[in-house]
Amino acid sequence: MHRASTARWGSVTGGGVVNMLATRLPDLGAAVPFYGSAPPTEDVVKIKAPLMVQSAEVDERINASWPAYEAALKAANVRYERYLYPGTQHGFNNDTTPRFDAAAAKLAWQRTIDFLNKNLR
Repeated sequence: MHRASTARWGSVTGGGVVNMLATRLPDLGAAVPFYGSAPPTEDVVKIKAPLMVQSAEVDERINASWPAYEAALKAANVRYERYLYPGTQHGFNNDTTPRFDAAAAKLAWQRTIDFLNKNLR
């Protein structure tokens, strides 16, 4: 989803793509990566947009990179918040897979809409 907002925009799509875009688009207004691969830690300093990170509890590969990513976010003074959805797996927001978790997906999406409204309106 891309939403124009006075020459600023936000992004919600594949989490790795969102994280990469956050490091490359200085006018990005907000970004919401869903269980995405972290960008290279040396690129985190380039992030200017606030982030809402949506994470699955049972996602070893993605969660293994979180401590270094979070440390880089803090060092770069990036505004971020992270939600970890208990009992969920990577892809919990995708209703075409058996990993879909309706309750977590609904909550994550509402948080996403609220975050984008707050940061892009």
